[in-house]
Amino acid sequence: MIAHAARRQWGWLVVAVLASVPVWLTDPYVISVLVLAGIFIVAAISLNLLLGYTGQLSLGHVAFFGIGAYTSALLSRGFDLDVVLAAPLEVDPKPVWLAFAGAVIVASLFGWLIGKLSFRVRGAYFVIVTISFAQVMRLVALNWVDLTEGPMALTNIPPLTMWIPGQGVVPLTKKVGNYWLVLAVGTVCFLIVQRVVGSRVGRAMIALRENEALARSVGVDVTRYLVVAAVLSAGMAGAAGALYAHYIRIVDPDIFAFIYTVTMVIMVVTGGKGTLAGPVVGGLIFGLLPELLRDVARPEVQWICYGVAMIVIVFFLPRGIVPALTERIGARPS
Repeated sequence: MIAHAARRQWGWLVVAVLASVPVWLTDPYVISVLVLAGIFIVAAISLNLLLGYTGQLSLGHVAFFGIGAYTSALLSRGFDLDVVLAAPLEVDPKPVWLAFAGAVIVASLFGWLIGKLSFRVRGAYFVIVTISFAQVMRLVALNWVDLTEGPMALTNIPPLTMWIPGQGVVPLTKKVGNYWLVLAVGTVCFLIVQRVVGSRVGRAMIALRENEALARSVGVDVTRYLVVAAVLSAGMAGAAGALYAHYIRIVDPDIFAFIYTVTMVIMVVTGGKGTLAGPVVGGLIFGLLPELLRDVARPEVQWICYGVAMIVIVFFLPRGIVPALTERIGARPS
């Protein structure tokens, strides 16, 4: 109990330190890099719930990220759509936070659908299903020009807003405001995963990750808990995608690029899958490393260093950075 309280205090201390970064680090470029890294850390946290705690490798997780981005962008801009055998569908622009909530809901619904369909298979078949789903969504975004503008991209996406004392509700057009917003959303997602993992649902997820046959034998409804994990994971990935859309303010089909899924997997695995802090640590390292090398190395050398760092971590710390550190200080991975 004491150790749990101490970890909680350290966690809030880390959040406080991160919140203070814009106060003493005023370089707009660095803040922008931190915002983008934070968005992908949120996505990595969502993937960790599926990969780290249920053992299911999804290589199509970027699909939920992209669905969240497109949904929030379309709802906040408004759109009209010709419907076959029916009157044209017109949707007026919605408040940005309503659009954000819509992105989370729509991504969660797709997570439920894919979970229901794909968790009937395991292993390589599941990986193929998730990759195929992401590719289908990319092709839909590319070819459904009436809705998504196709390769022309959705532009003029309104920024998210925040209530500031003395100023009221203001649009987050500055990088510092977006930094604090991403930190807040990331903290909420972290706490959600922490609460789920510590509950009966989380214990069932871990049980089926460790030994699915044994979990079934003691009455664990495997498909049900996998679907729950998929829904929660997809919803948080959708939130990350919505943050990305309203920060960059332009979305095109490249948001479904496979490299984004690879980035999420690298963050989870190197940080320590199945640990709460793993995606955060891995995300900070591999989200910031290319930028830290920008002034001292050419682009090709930057990516060589990126790959070498990943190989070294996986080779010498096969369980990830966080488990290795917690073992060294004699603590259990959180």
